[in-house]
Amino acid sequence: QVQLVESGGGLVQAGGSLRLSCAASGGTFSTYPMGWFRQAPGKERDFVAAISWSGGRLYYADSVKGRFTISRDNAKNTVFLQMNSLKPEDSAVYYCAAAPRFRSIIYNARQERTYDYWGQGTQVTVAS
Repeated sequence: QVQLVESGGGLVQAGGSLRLSCAASGGTFSTYPMGWFRQAPGKERDFVAAISWSGGRLYYADSVKGRFTISRDNAKNTVFLQMNSLKPEDSAVYYCAAAPRFRSIIYNARQERTYDYWGQGTQVTVAS
């Protein structure tokens, strides 16, 4: 069983930056594809970014491409989401997720059902 704990959320002004972290435990982190999703009040949870288990493939939602960067540090069992040029519409609860070990996510990185394990989320609020 994999446990995921997000951190790094907070309140930031538009145009600012935040770096989210997701610490994993209970499994061999380097074998899990990882993703970030977000959910704004009254809306469905949306895909933000994902990284393959090898780290060789990255996936982004069009709305964050060029502003957000996903990365992983297997030595620290942590996946990161660097968020720059933040906009008020980026405000949401951000969730970290892990897919099954060694799963290829090339065709389904953006789908919630790809991921088996989820964190509790961290709130990001971008003030205008």
